Amino acid sequence: MSPLSQIKLSMLDLAPIVEGGDAAQALSHSVQLAQHVEKLGFTRFWVAEHHNMPGVASSATAVLIGHIAAHTRNIRVGSGGIMLPNHAPLVVAEQFGTLATLFPGRIDLGLGRAPGTDPLTARALRRDRMNGDDFPQQVGELRGYLAPEQPGQAVRAIPGGGTEVPVWLLGSSLFSAQLAAQLGLPFAFAAHFAPTHLDEALQLYRHRFQPSAVLERPYAIACIPLIAADSDERAQQLATTPMQKFLALIRGQRLPLKPPVESMAGLWTPREEFTVRNEWLGEAIIGGPQQVRAALERFVERTGVDEIMLSTDCHSISDRLRSCEIAAELAHGKRLDRQAEATPAR
Repeated sequence: MSPLSQIKLSMLDLAPIVEGGDAAQALSHSVQLAQHVEKLGFTRFWVAEHHNMPGVASSATAVLIGHIAAHTRNIRVGSGGIMLPNHAPLVVAEQFGTLATLFPGRIDLGLGRAPGTDPLTARALRRDRMNGDDFPQQVGELRGYLAPEQPGQAVRAIPGGGTEVPVWLLGSSLFSAQLAAQLGLPFAFAAHFAPTHLDEALQLYRHRFQPSAVLERPYAIACIPLIAADSDERAQQLATTPMQKFLALIRGQRLPLKPPVESMAGLWTPREEFTVRNEWLGEAIIGGPQQVRAALERFVERTGVDEIMLSTDCHSISDRLRSCEIAAELAHGKRLDRQAEATPAR
């Protein structure tokens, strides 16, 4: 039996604004993608908080989660994640308590401690709070607001109290892995942009995990870039879109998502190519069906993750949809009648 047959698939979306497009199109495409992967049997669909980035439309993350949940039926929808130091825990509890009240049993709350932006924008967001040193305390405060109300509790989240929205800790280093283990919470690692410490973080999380009231044993997600197409050659061409994205970030540029090019030759230096391929896309799976299947099987066997979350930075929404189709076909034999696809919501 293939190790993929038991693995859960999920989706991370940044509502990418593509070159030649706009935010309205990006948000419409996010809904279309969520509807598509729901039909493919994906477990959850998360959107991520970023700010002041011309290529990302998911800044008002809780608002977008509500919109996507309203246009889907069963798939879990959540944050991958809310950057908690940007917000008062009470406000986050009220937002996600409201979402959980509107969409019972379907909302996830993934939490990160990075700002999700540049230092100047972080200052505009956080004002007098310029770091995430108190992240563990913030997580505790937020979970308290989502827990059942205690006698004499002076400050309550309404809605929020008693909803017990599932909390996930997200990380791209070892800090959140250790905290998730200590608190007995599920953990998701951001290998879609920071693959270097994936194996070490998973090992640390599992080794130090302490069972809790919400989780008896470790549960880990790895988010990885996946570009799947009907041929290896087509996938490699599509992959030049995320390559251009990370190249721009290396150079301090924030741009809309660029269309693919025939070749990256001449667009980057050897050092930049090494950095993009290894430090940003080191866990990327790119190829046609056979190559993707083999790479996914190796990844599952190596990491032992409970769930794989896919990030697909394709310029064309049709290429993103097809990439997810191929992954679902390989993992679970799930196919779709394309003529039955839902119309994008606006």
